[in-house]
Amino acid sequence: QVQLVESGGGLVQAGGSLRLSCAASGRTFSTYTVGWFRQAPGKEREFVSAITRSGGVLAYADSVKGRFTIFRDNAKNTVNLQMSSLKPEDTAVYYCAAVAGDIAWRQPRIYDYWGQGTQVTVSS
Repeated sequence: QVQLVESGGGLVQAGGSLRLSCAASGRTFSTYTVGWFRQAPGKEREFVSAITRSGGVLAYADSVKGRFTIFRDNAKNTVNLQMSSLKPEDTAVYYCAAVAGDIAWRQPRIYDYWGQGTQVTVSS
């Protein structure tokens, strides 16, 4: 069992930066791939980024590549998403999720554990 809690969301102007953090409970966190997803009002949940359990594989959606960076600290049971050059279209609730294994899955249905989400709002 893994419990996830996101933090770091907020209101930022276009071009600004935010760092989201996903804190996990459980001694086996290092055995999980962690993904970040987002959902805007009226839209489906979409993949943003994922990092495998060892940090050896990173995956990004094309819409955030070059602007977002995912990294993890297994000693602290955290996965962070550094977001830069934010755009109004990045506005959404951001969720972190975890699944056992070492594949950077992009499909939300694959993930077994989810946080409650954190709101990111980018003003133009």
